[in-house]
Amino acid sequence: AGSGGAALRPYSTRVAAGGINKPVVERIIRVDHAGEYGANRIYAGQMAVLGRSSVGPVIQQMWNQEKDHLKKFNELMLAYRVRPTVLLPFWNVAGFVLGAGSALLGKKGAMACTVAVEESISDHYNNQIRTLMEEDPEKYKELLQVIKQFRDDEREHHDIGLEHDAEATPAYSVLKTAIQLGCKAAIFLSERI
Repeated sequence: AGSGGAALRPYSTRVAAGGINKPVVERIIRVDHAGEYGANRIYAGQMAVLGRSSVGPVIQQMWNQEKDHLKKFNELMLAYRVRPTVLLPFWNVAGFVLGAGSALLGKKGAMACTVAVEESISDHYNNQIRTLMEEDPEKYKELLQVIKQFRDDEREHHDIGLEHDAEATPAYSVLKTAIQLGCKAAIFLSERI
C-alpha cells in the first residue's frame, strides 16, 4: 500500500503486434490516459486552493502518485501507438475546475471529490481487469499488472478521502452523485473520441 507508481518495475515497452485485440487495448489505454490526466488536473486544482493548508501534504502525496500513473500511460500510448482522446484540452480545464471548485468548499469538499472520483476510477479499472482476464490473462500480463497496481493506489486515495471526513461535506451524497455522473460521461466519451 502507498507504494505508488514509482515502485513499479520498469516494464518492457516492446509490444508484440501479433495476437492482441487492438481495439480493446487502444480503448483501455486511451481512456486510462485521459483519466489519469484528468486526475492530475483535479489535484492541481485542489493544490492551488489548499496547497498551504494542513491537508496540502496529503493532496500532494496523492498527486505525486497520479503523476507516476500518467507517466506510465504516456509510455504505454507510445508503445501501443494509441492516439490520445481529442477531449484532452477539455479535461485539462474541467479537471482543474472540479479540483479547485471542490477545494473551495474546504478540506472536506476536496476529499469528497477525491472519494467520488477515485471510486469511479477504481470501479472502471476493475471492469478493465475483467475484460482483459476474459480476453487472455497471459497475453495482457503487463497491462493487467499496471492496471491492478493503479487500481490499488486509487482505492487507497478513496480511503484517505474517507479518513479525512469526506462524508461530512454538506450535501455529500448529491455532490458525490453529480461528480460520478460526470466521471461516467468522461469515461464514455474518452473511450470513443
